[in-house]
Amino acid sequence: MKKNNHAVEGPDGLVCTARLPLSSATLNYLAGLMRGHLKKIGSRWRALPAGKIAGIVPAVLRCDQRPGDLAGGNRVHRTTVTRWVREVVGLPAARAPRLDRALKKIARKGGGVVLLDGSLIRTRRRTGKENRKTYSGKTTCHGLLVIALTDDQGRLLWGSAVRPGRTSEITACRHDQLTQKLRAAGLGAIADPGFVGLDASDPDADPAVSTGYKAARNRPLTRGQKLSNKALAAVRATVEHGFAHPKNWRVLGKVRTDPTWATALVRALLVLTNREASR
Repeated sequence: MKKNNHAVEGPDGLVCTARLPLSSATLNYLAGLMRGHLKKIGSRWRALPAGKIAGIVPAVLRCDQRPGDLAGGNRVHRTTVTRWVREVVGLPAARAPRLDRALKKIARKGGGVVLLDGSLIRTRRRTGKENRKTYSGKTTCHGLLVIALTDDQGRLLWGSAVRPGRTSEITACRHDQLTQKLRAAGLGAIADPGFVGLDASDPDADPAVSTGYKAARNRPLTRGQKLSNKALAAVRATVEHGFAHPKNWRVLGKVRTDPTWATALVRALLVLTNREASR
């Protein structure tokens, strides 16, 4: 008697469909960018149309789907999906706002204050010399640091370049010349006590960055300082909400890519998050 047991999914594999939690406006925006890019570089043929590619790439970014799984369902190779992801991510990343332009735009609208904060994107542990760079002693994990600004409504205005996790937030802000550009635009920033010491300007001048008070071992906070910290924390609540929206993209849960490409990824997600939040 001969056994003839076949796999349930058959030779072509089993394909499952799932709902993508994104608006059609965002998908159409990505598809339009892809079509314009293909026209610009003179590419006449792709394995799938631009609209289909614009649906595959957000599945990788939003739901953290593996490129190999999506490749099998669309009859393309895994490396093709990976190339599409990098290609599409670079399009909105190139449209991310610059720091000086974002600040001037807020000033033209009559705004006077922006909210400043930093966040660590967790990554896999690196090997060799790269291991110490990405380790953050503050959060005791490996990651990449990104600094961002929001308005008083929590809308993301700007995201910095991604830096190794051992970099302090103050060092990152000074590298981007944040305080000088805030003064040039006539704006101020509100930050948490972790940014104390960032604005080391003339003590008689108005500070460009306002922070709370930090207690020391032999110098506890007074009642007035505690009330001031509480008021600043209430104002800064919106920046925490602004940071929460990009974290809905599961690809940021634990970045598997190299730190160099992570900057383009974060800036692309900032642009897409703003489109989702403003629709």
